[in-house]
Amino acid sequence: MNFKSLPTEGTSILAMTWQEYLPYYNDLESRKLDDATVDSWLDDWSALASCIDEQYTRLQVVTSQHTADEGLKKQFDGFLDQTHPAAKSADQGIKQKLLASGLHPKGFEVALKMMQTEADLFCEANLPLLAEQQKLCNEYDKIMGATTVMWEGEEKTYWQMYTLYSFETDRAVRERAYRAIAERIYQNRDPINDLWSRFMELRRNIAQNAGYSDFRSYMWKQKFRFDYTPEDCKSFHAAIEQVVVPAAQRIYARRQKRLGIEATLPWDREVDQFGRAMLRPAESMAELNARTLQVFGQVDPKFREYYQAMMDHDLLDLESRKNKASGGYSVAFNVARLPFIFMNRTNTAVDVIILLHEGGHAFHTFKSAHWRFHQRAEAYVPVEFSEVASMSMELIASPYLTRAHGGYYTEEESARSRISHMETIILFWPYIALVDAFQHWIYENHAEASDGRRCEEKWSELWDRFMQGIDYRGFERDKGIYWHQQGHIHTTPFYYVEYGLAQLGAVQVFGRARKDQKRAVAVYRKALSLGSTRPLPELFAAAGAKFAFDAHTLKQAVDLLEEAIEEQEAHLS
Repeated sequence: MNFKSLPTEGTSILAMTWQEYLPYYNDLESRKLDDATVDSWLDDWSALASCIDEQYTRLQVVTSQHTADEGLKKQFDGFLDQTHPAAKSADQGIKQKLLASGLHPKGFEVALKMMQTEADLFCEANLPLLAEQQKLCNEYDKIMGATTVMWEGEEKTYWQMYTLYSFETDRAVRERAYRAIAERIYQNRDPINDLWSRFMELRRNIAQNAGYSDFRSYMWKQKFRFDYTPEDCKSFHAAIEQVVVPAAQRIYARRQKRLGIEATLPWDREVDQFGRAMLRPAESMAELNARTLQVFGQVDPKFREYYQAMMDHDLLDLESRKNKASGGYSVAFNVARLPFIFMNRTNTAVDVIILLHEGGHAFHTFKSAHWRFHQRAEAYVPVEFSEVASMSMELIASPYLTRAHGGYYTEEESARSRISHMETIILFWPYIALVDAFQHWIYENHAEASDGRRCEEKWSELWDRFMQGIDYRGFERDKGIYWHQQGHIHTTPFYYVEYGLAQLGAVQVFGRARKDQKRAVAVYRKALSLGSTRPLPELFAAAGAKFAFDAHTLKQAVDLLEEAIEEQEAHLS
């Protein structure tokens, strides 16, 4: 068959059916596979896999853009029920053919290891269950997308209210905004807990069908965690508790003193501690894009070129609106070999961090686009390193946030932004430990954790262990259901510790950049271009970082951040 006849334009890809894909799979299955034919065979398989992956991704994107659109939901559900499981099954046959051939194509060493793991995990009986799991994820997004409140005569989304209670300088307004959205979130309690019990039953069955006694063991394989264990994660939790929790307490104490408050309440965690107006990086979408373009260009001219291409090809959806899923992400359209960024703009400093973060992911897509699908696709690049790409960008772009560089802020505003960002990195590690420790508990105690109310109790217990410095007295109910807002727990289980490990790598990249920015950026770019052709520790090393879980490496990172924070404080008038 002529694999060049596969569609390359988004609308045509979305219209593909399983019957149209099937002849391509039959062709790959029937062809001779040896040293002479393997390269062309892999090229064709890559084209086919990219097409199906892009169809899935585009459907995922449009349903998150329009969570109340029943037509889009029906289209996505149809894909999940029909095309996706059939393609998964057929693709597994192609993987088995390559594995059985005994061939070892150059640059495919890591991909082959991943494919063998997929072969070990594959279970025909799980295909409808995995489709059902995605539908439950869509239900969760719909609940959160509809979480709005009336505020001063206007309907506000969760993210708009989050902005108010986090950054508004008037403490009374912050408290009022917090109480309003907290009450609305509480209304989701029973629907989300009911959904949770369905998630848990489904995940137990998925693990058992694949031959695993628990869902964590299944997910460890599914996430290709070849280079660390659950015990390593628990060691990381302990290192965070030892090194970072005290640093976080120092930050909260400084903020409390500067704000002149007796306790850090839930609406005091992120407000500007210097008592100044909320940072407003850009008043319009056009201004935000123009300034972001300049900042990326300062880091490296190639990054400016990439972001311009995203603007030109409508690969950005950044505005917040009703019935749009919460959060932000970057995904790859693998036929086009282009990324797409999704965000909810609030005109606060959060926008800048999210855009830099997702921009790092997007540039990873651009830099690795020359590889075949199984050497570059999101499913095959270790997430721990994907997040190094994004988190490093947050830090190596930070010297260019000022208007003098075409950025968003005055010198003083930039200093405030950078202090807040680096403090947030320190404060994020304990939250990462909380989320990851919670998930380990969940899947070590599957029956008990299937009860959402019991999860609320355990979450509160772990919160008190890691999130010291925030006073939730009188707001215990809100603390207990806070995990309802943490989408990863519901829709992408066990995807969180990666942020902590990657953040440790990113701070090491930042440390190198503080000594030689140009060299550090060049090394970073080179590392992004490797796709998934190297094992995880080697990808970290290529970026100039050590893949680590220990308290010593973590302390070096915290010390570096505290030093950089002190430097920025000197820029405040």
